[in-house]
Amino acid sequence: MPQAGGMDQLKPTTYQNRCIGITGASGTLGGALTRSFRARGAEVIGLTHSSPPQIKDDEGPHRWISWQCGDESALDGDLAQLDVLVLNHGINPKGGQSLEDVNRALEINALSSWRLLQRYEEISRCKARDTPMEIWINTSEAEIQPAVSPVYEISKRLLGELVSLRGATRPAAERQRLVIRKLVLGPFRSDLNPIGIMNANWVANQVLNQASWGLRLIIVTPNPLTYLLMPITELGRRIYSQLLNRRDR
Repeated sequence: MPQAGGMDQLKPTTYQNRCIGITGASGTLGGALTRSFRARGAEVIGLTHSSPPQIKDDEGPHRWISWQCGDESALDGDLAQLDVLVLNHGINPKGGQSLEDVNRALEINALSSWRLLQRYEEISRCKARDTPMEIWINTSEAEIQPAVSPVYEISKRLLGELVSLRGATRPAAERQRLVIRKLVLGPFRSDLNPIGIMNANWVANQVLNQASWGLRLIIVTPNPLTYLLMPITELGRRIYSQLLNRRDR
């Protein structure tokens, strides 16, 4: 209801005045996440491999940072300023299965995100904050479902397995300093997938809503099986990793 003076009382959101870094910010989902974060009062930094695209100031990130896979350590100073890091970059070689396709997909889709997770985790150990830092990792529904792209599926499954392993074996003190959220998203319309079922803006808002509720496993998909299979898969991985974890090594 309108308050005295004829103006609505705005309630601060989880992301009000927080600094968000998004890799793959120039893509369809990256742009949608940027708009959704900005609408909730966050400052957004876009991380890109290419030249920053020409985007209207009120729609794109507040500023851009260029980076390259394999040179993640160069981002340490920028990562230390973030409250939330969203790892959203990736490629889809579709039917490509050459050695070059495999190596490139593994490097970009899995290994670069794994290295960024480790660097961000190290920063969280060294920097005390009132609220924990967060890292969100987009593994996609291809982690457990076919995506009509064998190499893409393999790279996303590798990333998903690594994130699950790390989430299961971190000490409690580290979990309090850094929250890891996994994003498992179904097909949304984009330049890479023009026949995707979901709208990217809707997906982005659903992601932020679920994160606001405190969920660590965020699922947005029209496929009901994913809502059943993904939590079971995560639980199985967690139990398996914890049972075999040798903390004395």
